[in-house]
Amino acid sequence: MNRIDLEERLINFTVLIYNLTDNLPKTKTGYYFSDQIMRSASSSALNFGEAQSAESKKDFIHKIKIVLKELRETMIGLAIIDRTGLNKSKNILEKAVDENNQLIAIFVKSVETAQKKYLAQKTRK
Repeated sequence: MNRIDLEERLINFTVLIYNLTDNLPKTKTGYYFSDQIMRSASSSALNFGEAQSAESKKDFIHKIKIVLKELRETMIGLAIIDRTGLNKSKNILEKAVDENNQLIAIFVKSVETAQKKYLAQKTRK
């Protein structure tokens, strides 16, 4: 998967989360989780954009790890929303969970690959 495809997936994921949060109840808990999950989901896309301008390979790895951290935070938020029954649209929630899992798997692999390349490069010097 190339950078542009991945960027599009992260943007589309953020839009999916927006649609999910728009359906949460207008209660204190609904507002809290709506805000929290929107921030973590959108942060994953925004930090990926920032990683594209990393100043070094080490900086790139750090920023990609932040993307992964935000995706994991989103996953916890989705689990809480599911368990509390805040979301009434199981279809959107299931789609968001599936895409979140796929993105986490992609970024875990990306971090592993980038770290291997970085260590190999350091070893050659």
